[in-house]
Amino acid sequence: MAEHESLEFGKADFVLLDNVSMEEFMANLKLRFEKSRIYTYIGEVVVSVNPYRAMNFYGRDTIEQYKGRELYERPPHLFAIADAAYKAMKRRNKDTCIVISGESGAGKTEASKYIMQYIAAITNPNQRAEVERVKNTLLKSNCVLEAFGNAKTNRNDNSSRFGKYMDINFDFKGDPIGGHISNYLLEKSRVIFQQEGERSFHSFYQLIRGAPDSLLRSLHVQKDPTAYSYIKVGGQIKSCINDGADFKAVADAMKVIGFTGDEVQTAYKILAAILNLGNLTFGVDGDVTLIENPKLASVIRELLSTKEDTVEKALLYRTVATGRDVIEKQHTVQEASYGRDALAKAMYERLFCWIVGRINDIIEVKNYDARVHGKNTVIGVLDIYGFEIFQNNSFEQFCINYCNEKLQQLFIQLVLRQEQEEYQREGIPWKHIDYFNNQIIVDLVEQQHKGIFSVLDEACMNVGKVTDEVFLQGLNAKLAKHAHYTSRKLSPTDKSLEFDRDFRIRHYAGDVVYSVVGFIDKNKDTLFQDFKRLLYNSANPVLKGMWPEGKLSITEVTKRPLTAATLFKNSMISLVENLACKEPYYVRCIKPNDVKSPLLFEQERCRHQVEYLGLLENVRVRRAGFAYRQTYPRFLQRYKMISEFTWPNHDLASDRDAVKKLLQGCGFDHDVAYGKTKVFVRTPRTLFSLEEQRAEMVRRIVLFLQKVWRGTLARMRYRRMRAALVILQAYRRHKVKSYVREVHSRFQNVASAKDRGRRVKWPTPPKVLRKCEEALKSIYNRWWAWTLIKGLSPEEALQVRAKVASLEALKGQRSDLGLQRPWEGNYLKRDSPDAAASFALVSSELQRRDKFMRVLFSCNVRKINHFHKAENRTVLITDRHLYKMDPLRQYRPMKSIPLYNVTGVSVSPGKDQLVVLHTKDSRDLVVCLQGMVPASESRVGELVGVLLSHFKSLSICLMCF
Repeated sequence: MAEHESLEFGKADFVLLDNVSMEEFMANLKLRFEKSRIYTYIGEVVVSVNPYRAMNFYGRDTIEQYKGRELYERPPHLFAIADAAYKAMKRRNKDTCIVISGESGAGKTEASKYIMQYIAAITNPNQRAEVERVKNTLLKSNCVLEAFGNAKTNRNDNSSRFGKYMDINFDFKGDPIGGHISNYLLEKSRVIFQQEGERSFHSFYQLIRGAPDSLLRSLHVQKDPTAYSYIKVGGQIKSCINDGADFKAVADAMKVIGFTGDEVQTAYKILAAILNLGNLTFGVDGDVTLIENPKLASVIRELLSTKEDTVEKALLYRTVATGRDVIEKQHTVQEASYGRDALAKAMYERLFCWIVGRINDIIEVKNYDARVHGKNTVIGVLDIYGFEIFQNNSFEQFCINYCNEKLQQLFIQLVLRQEQEEYQREGIPWKHIDYFNNQIIVDLVEQQHKGIFSVLDEACMNVGKVTDEVFLQGLNAKLAKHAHYTSRKLSPTDKSLEFDRDFRIRHYAGDVVYSVVGFIDKNKDTLFQDFKRLLYNSANPVLKGMWPEGKLSITEVTKRPLTAATLFKNSMISLVENLACKEPYYVRCIKPNDVKSPLLFEQERCRHQVEYLGLLENVRVRRAGFAYRQTYPRFLQRYKMISEFTWPNHDLASDRDAVKKLLQGCGFDHDVAYGKTKVFVRTPRTLFSLEEQRAEMVRRIVLFLQKVWRGTLARMRYRRMRAALVILQAYRRHKVKSYVREVHSRFQNVASAKDRGRRVKWPTPPKVLRKCEEALKSIYNRWWAWTLIKGLSPEEALQVRAKVASLEALKGQRSDLGLQRPWEGNYLKRDSPDAAASFALVSSELQRRDKFMRVLFSCNVRKINHFHKAENRTVLITDRHLYKMDPLRQYRPMKSIPLYNVTGVSVSPGKDQLVVLHTKDSRDLVVCLQGMVPASESRVGELVGVLLSHFKSLSICLMCF
């Protein structure tokens, strides 16, 4: 069953209708069409309604939704049937086929293209070049065959005027490795004549409207379709078809497929020759038939690459062999015109068949050995003309309708046979269903000696002049008592039939009146041997290859060629036999209206097609026993949440027992049957009830899953965050340890180094250890300093301490602090050696009196008073006092300042040795050490350093000016 859709879209499977009747069938079909649901199932058959507009559900996203899914898992779609055929072929190694049927304009060709598109999209994930080439060739071949085999009719702008069956070969991996295209009954009469409102084949208009001017000039073709008799009717029709764009697309497609430039050019030349051939006219000069426009004959000769006058001779004369004699018989105007038209039709048919054969040469399976590569399998796609009823139904429509009768017979037989076989395999009783067997109509057409084709062939073989009326008389004689045949002679009161012209057949799809006019000629399909020899002797090798029978000499005796009817009958029998040996899948196309409107649904018209296609009977066959069937595992997978015995998993002996337990618990045991591998549900109501219960449980399960999943996501996020934190911490520890180890490695031997590691480069620390690095460097610097001063004497240590204090206080303030020389402290002995004894005596006396421990600094200075007068003085600084002495008076102390009264020292930034000693009573002492000292020996730094190193408890303010 298809995925359960909302009831607003009707039933996705006609088998699930409450009542199987034409009214309910049509109501459901109409509802789904109006809701843009153009596909509906009948079991495993897809019913497709032409939407007459572009639909947006054929893209890559949609392909992925159907890839690998079962039919019931997604809404009805062409892709589902294509995937089912592909899976059956790949899984069971079985040949399959997809039969697309319906009347002209129902969308068969588009359906076949979408199926090809899907198969191409799901194969060859590894993008192997050869497989890609085969896929591209198969896809592009559609474009080329449509150009040369399709035409605009009153019912369809892109009507297939030939039947096409394509076999796609797959290797054991399921990749396409080649293919083969079979074509049936090209409607070649369309080359020379079209009904009003219709066109000839697309290829003519594409050439005229799309080819560049240079190419048209070389082909002697004008840009006006109305200039050519054969396509004049179609040239006057306004159409939405873009012939110019299509010409380029077809040219590109032929290049991709592998047509050479010469081959493409030959195809254009044949089209041009046919167009010019239609404009040839014949006249009479006395008893002689002649061509009225001989220039056209020259153009045709040039296009066909034949010798001089051979075209004119073949058109005007017929060579006949009578025994050993060979004579040339001149045509009448009527015979010449017939021969011209026959040549045009034959050339186009040969061109089309050559194109199909050329494509087959390119895509056929090459170098494939089943013993080495395994058995290759096939998917066949049949896109063939639909049942047609026109006002004047001709020989072609008769053959087309016969073809549809054969396919309908196959469809009914296979559907019924498949249904019967499935019930027998599963051990389910089968209820016989009466259905219309159209074998009687098939026999009416193809039965030996009695069928219409046999009567037609007998008429064609009669000696003497045979007319269509003679053929109709033969039909009346042999089929007078047949229930499905009548004519005006057999029904004199039926005025819808013309005497000696019409006969009626009661087809499966309805009554169709055929006109016998042209039956004899079309069946004989006579083409004079002169034309075959003409084209075989062409200098164009491609054209020559299309006419191999032209090599026969005039006197060679050949068998009578098979008639068109016999050839077509044999091809249909072969086609049906080919399809019957494959597992079939069906697409039944319906045309909703005749005006190509995306909104109009013509009830009666669609009803007629439903009857003709046997869709209602198909539903009855499916519903004869059970509306729905499914394998136990898949049924259980879909509905197991309904029962507590099967959710989430069962512990019963088998899936069959689990399904039985589930259905018994729901109260449906009376409406089902249990086969060997499948469960069968009798009525749709049971299935709908199961779906409703499933939908309710799915909502609850979804909520439960959401809850569980959200908790899982939260735990996953927590674990990720926790793991990230652990990793981060471990990483930080690693970086710290690495840094510490690196520092240790670089500095472990610096104690024995000469420079104590001053040249060692510090490693770059991690961000977290940047402050630690500063501390380590500080510790190292203190250690390094300690290693320098630990060996110093107490006097040297004091001097170093003073120098450090001076450097910290005055660094950047003065350029010369005297750090490079020893600091003597007591400079008076050196500056005034003659007065040293007097100074020593005075300092000893002061030491006894003031109890200081040592002399820190002494120096001759130049004292400046508050009147700006300078006088020579001596400054003595001990560890307790600052003394100002008069050197002229035996260094008598003039002023004593306790050091605790000194608040600060000011020095200048220059080299002038000026020092200001600030006191609490603001009686500052201003001296200049430079006055009695060499200029190169600055003592300002020493004075400041001594004061700072010995009196740290003092609040000394250093101010530079």
